[in-house]
Amino acid sequence: MNLNTESVKKNTFDAIVVGSGMAGGWAAKELTEKGLKTLVLERGKDVPHITGYPTAMMRPWDFEHRGRLNQTMLDENPVIARCYAYNEGTEHFFVKDTDHPYVQEKPFDWIRGYQVGGKSLLWARQVQRWSDYDFEGPARDGYAVDWPIRYKDLAPWYSYVEKFAGVSGNKDGIPHLPDGEFMPPMELNVVETHLQQKIAQKYTDRQLIIGRAAHLTDPQKVHLDAGRGQCQRRDLCYRGCPFGAYFSANSSTLPAAAKTGKMTLAPNMVVQSIIYDDRKGKATGVMVFNKATQTVVPYYAKVIFVSAAALNTNALLLNSTSARFPAGFGNDSGVLGQYVGFHLYRARAGAEIDGFDDKYYLGKRPSGLYIPRFRNVAKQETDFLRGYAISGSAGRAGWGRHVEGFGKDLKDKLTEPGPWSIYLQQMGETIPKATNFVSLDRDQKDAWGMPLLKTNIGYDENDEKQTKDFLAQAREMLTNAGFKNIWAVDSKQSPGLDIHEMGGVRMGKDPKTSMLNEWNQTHACKNVFVTDGASMTSMGTQNPSLTFMALTARAANHAVEEMKKGNI
Repeated sequence: MNLNTESVKKNTFDAIVVGSGMAGGWAAKELTEKGLKTLVLERGKDVPHITGYPTAMMRPWDFEHRGRLNQTMLDENPVIARCYAYNEGTEHFFVKDTDHPYVQEKPFDWIRGYQVGGKSLLWARQVQRWSDYDFEGPARDGYAVDWPIRYKDLAPWYSYVEKFAGVSGNKDGIPHLPDGEFMPPMELNVVETHLQQKIAQKYTDRQLIIGRAAHLTDPQKVHLDAGRGQCQRRDLCYRGCPFGAYFSANSSTLPAAAKTGKMTLAPNMVVQSIIYDDRKGKATGVMVFNKATQTVVPYYAKVIFVSAAALNTNALLLNSTSARFPAGFGNDSGVLGQYVGFHLYRARAGAEIDGFDDKYYLGKRPSGLYIPRFRNVAKQETDFLRGYAISGSAGRAGWGRHVEGFGKDLKDKLTEPGPWSIYLQQMGETIPKATNFVSLDRDQKDAWGMPLLKTNIGYDENDEKQTKDFLAQAREMLTNAGFKNIWAVDSKQSPGLDIHEMGGVRMGKDPKTSMLNEWNQTHACKNVFVTDGASMTSMGTQNPSLTFMALTARAANHAVEEMKKGNI
């Protein structure tokens, strides 16, 4: 009895955070800085900042295959091999297809990073705020359910996380893409500027800007004190940045949490379920599979933040059944696992252009051009709902590739870059619907006792119409700007490669149709918060990570205030 009491005491904290990535890192920072003794549970290995990046300073010739995918990698990992960031220098940050299987009822490429920091080590670092056009979209257009918050609720939290993370960008004055707390922007190159000018001359409904990226272009005291430095424009970001120049949980939020002395970081711990106490009417902890000891251990806390990445969060809640929640934790509405969305990345376009062969650029800028959504912004204008943003970049094509010659002749040719080309990428908003859902396969379990996740997520007619519109508009803009050899294609790739899966545990005003309230609390259990992509009611066209960060910081602040009042 005494041993059990001591064990419970040892495993009891003020707060538990499930996941250590984009959202989990922010939850850890905010809760510990507000005085809470916090346990951060991560299912993957530890990745200490700097020392955990083994390939960060390696050169192409240091790799056996010059950094490229070899046939074994392709054969053994057909899903993750389709991800743009997966190569010989980054493979240690990706979940291998064979290690963590899942069931695809419809084709879905699930890209995962199970380690401390999660996919914050691998993200593309593009950050844009939502506006009221996005938060009001479902109510205006009649899809999904109404968001319980608006831009004014999140605006101060956007500013809060931007200042700490560090965001480079330009104040562009676009109503549906609010400006933020920016460091000096990176620069459009000469061909991108050319397209910007031609679009401004031809169109009144769209604007090309430099991308807003979570890179330090002018580090402030808060960054320097944390050991972070200025972006070196190496464009090797997916290997982990030893300079701390881009925002990751490893270089920023987790060290801040550790500095308080209030964080206990526990890697290699797979959270299986949330413990619900019927007598107390609240969650009291989580059941965890310890990979090191191969045992299942309970941990206890007054408040629980679930930030395990969207689909894993869905899986955890679906697996957390009890007499009170037989269909999954907090699932009184019956919508848990449903209304999953993603971003539509199928379409892309490109072209070449003459006349700029005397121009080049400095460094390998880890950002690019961005055209905010221009379809159906203030009102419905097309035969499809919502719209798409466009990202891309221009560069000197073909430098050092497929060059023939020998000796001095070859060296001379290699010093001259090829012609300019441009690339444009669709980032469309999908419509969350009940028929896009995830569930659990109760007959198949992974090595850590969790039922395999089943994905039933696909495209619809709205996606097809939106993709068709992007292809037409991209061709038109490039033609008007004088580009040549224009191409525009639909890749037909499976959902998932956008790596922006969202929903399944959506926020909403009505507990009968949603899982979470305006503070990211489960309607049915006020001491459990969900703040990652699973909480999204609709998808927007913006890269979602900045919104996850702001929602998490806001929810953590609310949780602590409610704990002080005795409401949690």
